[in-house]
Amino acid sequence: MLTMVERFSGPALEIMAGAKTAASHIPPLWALDATVAVNPYVGQAGEPLQMAAARLARVAGVRTVPERAHFKAKLDAHDLSIGDLEAGLAEVPELQASVEDLIAAMSQEPAAPKTLPTIADLAEEVSDINWPDFVAERIGHWASGHYDVGQALWPAPKTRVWLSWRSFAQRDLTPEIFGLTGFASRVASMSMSARGALTKCAEDMGITAAASESYFHTLLMRLGGWAQLASGEAFRANLKGEGNNDITDLLTAKLVFEAALLASYEDKIGEKWKEVLSAHAEPFAPSQDDLIDAALQAAADHAAARKLDETLAQPAAEKVETPKVQAAFCIDVRSEVYRRALEATGNGIETIGFAGFFGIAASHNAFASDVEEVRGPVLINPGAQSAATDPDATDTLTRVARRVTRAWGRFRLAAVSSFAFVEATGPLYVGKLVRDALGQKGPNLGKDPAPALSDRIGTEDRVGMAGAILSGMSLKSGFAKLILLAGHGAGVVNNPHSSALQCGACGGHAGDVNARLVALLLNDPEVRKGLVEKGIEVPEDTLFIAGLHDTVTDEVMLFEQDLPAGHAHDADLANLKSALKLAAKATRTERAGRLPRAETQASILGRASDWSETRPEWGLAGCSAFIAAPRGRTAGRSLEGRSFLHSYNWQEDEGFKVLELILTAPVVVASWISLQYYGSSVAPDAFGAGNKLLHNVTGGIGVIEGNGGVLRGGLPWQSVHDGDKFMHDPLRLSVAVEAPREAITEILNRHDGVAALFDNGWLKLFAMDEEGRLGWRYKGHGQWDSLRGGPEQAIAAE
Repeated sequence: MLTMVERFSGPALEIMAGAKTAASHIPPLWALDATVAVNPYVGQAGEPLQMAAARLARVAGVRTVPERAHFKAKLDAHDLSIGDLEAGLAEVPELQASVEDLIAAMSQEPAAPKTLPTIADLAEEVSDINWPDFVAERIGHWASGHYDVGQALWPAPKTRVWLSWRSFAQRDLTPEIFGLTGFASRVASMSMSARGALTKCAEDMGITAAASESYFHTLLMRLGGWAQLASGEAFRANLKGEGNNDITDLLTAKLVFEAALLASYEDKIGEKWKEVLSAHAEPFAPSQDDLIDAALQAAADHAAARKLDETLAQPAAEKVETPKVQAAFCIDVRSEVYRRALEATGNGIETIGFAGFFGIAASHNAFASDVEEVRGPVLINPGAQSAATDPDATDTLTRVARRVTRAWGRFRLAAVSSFAFVEATGPLYVGKLVRDALGQKGPNLGKDPAPALSDRIGTEDRVGMAGAILSGMSLKSGFAKLILLAGHGAGVVNNPHSSALQCGACGGHAGDVNARLVALLLNDPEVRKGLVEKGIEVPEDTLFIAGLHDTVTDEVMLFEQDLPAGHAHDADLANLKSALKLAAKATRTERAGRLPRAETQASILGRASDWSETRPEWGLAGCSAFIAAPRGRTAGRSLEGRSFLHSYNWQEDEGFKVLELILTAPVVVASWISLQYYGSSVAPDAFGAGNKLLHNVTGGIGVIEGNGGVLRGGLPWQSVHDGDKFMHDPLRLSVAVEAPREAITEILNRHDGVAALFDNGWLKLFAMDEEGRLGWRYKGHGQWDSLRGGPEQAIAAE
């Protein structure tokens, strides 16, 4: 076996380091079938908002906070107080301004940020040829084939990104036809090594180490979702302990175009290019406007925390002493409305909040499928294997039928065959089109047979899993006779972004598989025997049942077919079913006020099968808080479907292991969700998916807006805007935890990445006091401020 050894000079190594750092600023993106929210600012977590604003203004020309009219409207509506503005100023100490200055600034909109030009931009100015769009189209044309996941009739061979693009580009004559003479031969002469090609282009273009990070970041931002998709490949590889250079390889392809354009137009743009490089070499520094915007955003975040504190101060609901049913729901904000409605039925139901994968991150095979679905958080590798099996339908014919259906679906979507499909089968689809138009086809949600854990997972491991799950739910005693584990999913049709409405903790899938796996596990007599040795004794007459909460219709499906034979819980089940119906109706009534064209219960139910509905539900729009505390701290108060609710009792958490898990997993995932909605609202061109009405699915992996160009990541415009106004208020998540401050600080000290989110203000952290209110605010770097009777009266409104 031959190994190629490359030697690079010091400057070349510095250029490669700049490329690596630039790549680290790009958030990951997942394919459409498993879309999970991603924090678009994850690469800026190590710096405060005002510095991120300066960086993103230069490299992408986008805002990092809403327009100032947004804050002016809040002030006029009395949603911002003088105390909030004072607190905002305190968070940006380098800003020398008064509250009056902030108020005046709200009426003075600064100029829109303007990114530094690329060589393609400079070449367009002197040639009247739209080189930026052309380069985006050619790279997108190649990338849609390279990353294809089943839409293409002839898949591209899987090889390294640089080699794949190099092979494509040296045979692509389109640049030559467009006027870029000699481009194919230039590519053919380049090194087989991406690093060699990158450093050679940088040398030819005069790129210095000081300018490299900023310039390369600009190029990656111009690649949009393609760069994010490549970043996602690196993210998954890192989880597995593997290497992946997709994103720097993709950067190299972009740089080759830039170098070729400079060579063609250097006599006209050479001097301007030197000026651009000089600007890229300047260190990032926030402007006065960046500082003002950061203070205004901090004030708005503070106002949201103040209102949360006021809600927590309201009288608590009367505790159910002996619950007839305990119902565990995902911490998802959509569950908050339903949980509140379910508790209010008066049927003796106590609810619990827990991450929707219910503690089992599984690599799952659906029935008759060889495709592995990751049913767990993207932050961790699956720890279990499972599959859906049906003893009554295991014949080969059933399996083949399922596979033919999938293959046929891919064939009709493929670029080569789609037109032939319409020509040949169009008349046969008249009936289907009529049925779909009339909404007669419902979503296929929760229809698979029961899942089963792999036989390779022995009893001892199953007992360990069960113990960890019950401990994480703070449910080690006081069991009701019937316990519901309700995953959630969104029943929709004709929606490329449907997985973005599913359970983020389940990898962008519905939560039925995880809920059913855990219910089956906890009903296993052998597992219960093992739990006794761990100090958890589940009563013999306690029964766990799995359910699936459809967040579009608010109907809850119960998987009664999974219950053990001979159970005697008919009365408890009847009580639960009655309560679920009442809760569904109440929840739909509350949600109707926010949904367009949702005047009646029937109109909400019909959204699930309406193939023209661009807003079947609002997903997690409006999310603004995460609360980890006993349910008694929030029960009976309306949090308006804006809070993630995780049940947690620190007195029962030995060694604060559960608290550590909450802060390092669910809180981080919630921050990704919150900041994706934030970014899709304040910077939709950079971090949003654009208009659903213009979407075309490409490669089965993502969408483009129109007929070509860059892949679009983030959320569609219709997910954050109702046509007249934003439905998501861009706020940084307020995290409230009922636990000793010392324990929280010790955990943050062990996890630098999580601490950075709080230290730099991307999340706001509060410790709850004995009354269940926000008693202390985390200032960062291990420091806390008292919000009750201390020198800082920050929570009190003025």
